[in-house]
Amino acid sequence: MLHLKFSDKIEVGCDEAGRGCLAGPVIAAAVLLPDNFSNLILNDSKKLNKEEREELEIIIKKESISYGIGIVTAKEIDEINILKATFLAMHRAIDEIKTEYQLLLIDGNRFNQYKNITHECIIKGDGKFLSIAAASVLAKTERDRIMKNISKEFPQYAWERNKGYPTKQHREAIRKYGANKYHRKSFQLLPNQLKLF
Repeated sequence: MLHLKFSDKIEVGCDEAGRGCLAGPVIAAAVLLPDNFSNLILNDSKKLNKEEREELEIIIKKESISYGIGIVTAKEIDEINILKATFLAMHRAIDEIKTEYQLLLIDGNRFNQYKNITHECIIKGDGKFLSIAAASVLAKTERDRIMKNISKEFPQYAWERNKGYPTKQHREAIRKYGANKYHRKSFQLLPNQLKLF
């Protein structure tokens, strides 16, 4: 059973999706839930199926006090690195929260301070607190939608299925067709890339 609150403060949960992918953006979401919110299905998005996530996305957007989505492109990831890009996506998502709050609950063990707001990093927080779980669902559904859309442009990589993750099929397509503008060039796209000295 997930907890609604970490403290007695007004809390915003934040999580990201797509950090370990070879292609596409990294996306974060921030969610401020009302104190009376409850949902028996809501959990870490990785523990839910596609239908559950899509159903929850509608509920979260409708019932949350405020939510935001932050997107950082593959090009930006290559420019600043994936860790900084993850924090930037979270900051962009938090920027969208227009209601007053006092505490940020961040999924994971690291975060860059956002303005003067107190934050709490919680390892596996998306399986512990409803607001982080809600953020994980919004980030995941948004990213899946984007990958499905850009897959139409480059169908050979099957992003509508692998969502840009390093599956065997995705890596075979990179080996065969090369990388494109949505690939993260700073990542090791193929496991046996030659080192050029």
